Amino acid sequence: MSERLDTDRRLELVKRFFAAIPHSVVLGIEPIEVTDEHLTAQIPYKAELVGNPDTGVVHGGVITTLVDQTCGAAVIVALDSLEAVVTLDLRIDYLQPARPQQPITARAQCYKLTHHIAFVRCVVYQDALNSPIASSMSTFMRLAHEEPSPEGSL
Repeated sequence: MSERLDTDRRLELVKRFFAAIPHSVVLGIEPIEVTDEHLTAQIPYKAELVGNPDTGVVHGGVITTLVDQTCGAAVIVALDSLEAVVTLDLRIDYLQPARPQQPITARAQCYKLTHHIAFVRCVVYQDALNSPIASSMSTFMRLAHEEPSPEGSL
């Protein structure tokens, strides 16, 4: 395996990842921080992302996309080398509506990597991480890997 990328290179990789996904570009998803522990991305408030025009609250699908793509990017930066991943399972608990006119932030952590599967948790918030809009757990399949062992490990 290759040596792990430094923080600046991982942030650049994530920026390219989001820029390569047309849906991310339309929504305006931007990575804002990459550390050894987590990846943080943000989506600006835009009128065209509103799901309820009476309240100005952003559509839940926008938050789902933010979570899915931030979690996928968190897996990519957690790996020792570049490889494709796909979402296997994504569970989101919506805890409160996002406030209108404010950006929405997602912080994802790939907390476990196996031979085939990556496990990720994510918190979506606006002002404070301890006041979440949503919480998520997801799994991703790693597509570039060695042949499975006879033991059939994950």
